[in-house]
Amino acid sequence: MARRGVAIAAVAVAAGAAALYAASPYFTETTVEEPLPDVIMMDEAPGSPMAGMPMASLSGMFVGVGDGIHDARGTAKVLERTGGGQVLRLEDFYATNGPELHVYLSADTTDGDHVDLGILKGNRGDQNYDIPEGTDLSRHGTVLIWCKPFGVLFGSAELA
Repeated sequence: MARRGVAIAAVAVAAGAAALYAASPYFTETTVEEPLPDVIMMDEAPGSPMAGMPMASLSGMFVGVGDGIHDARGTAKVLERTGGGQVLRLEDFYATNGPELHVYLSADTTDGDHVDLGILKGNRGDQNYDIPEGTDLSRHGTVLIWCKPFGVLFGSAELA
């Protein structure tokens, strides 16, 4: 009888730990305010409203999944680095938090064909992600905020 009680207690502790792991990110907010990386700026005349703005080769607005739980808002921009290469910049970004959210460049709104840019640095604010050299943005032109452990989409932005 004592062994049964120990087994039930062990299962309860494991289930509680799993529930805490899954739920804890929903109660924390992480704001990231990364500065603009060294990117090509608009070549406008001084005083122009576009002067001093980074030149985005592609951009899109995030759309949440609309289920009342998982959401993402803000702008995704592909910026050209001055020394070559590209960076994905999330601006005025907000996502509901979740465990192990990743930033993907994907062929669509699934994780079947994607390039993983890494774990989301924060669920709020401006942040930068290096795009690996050779990434085909005509193929991987959708930015996803993806919960890797549970395979859940939080939001997407179509780059155009």
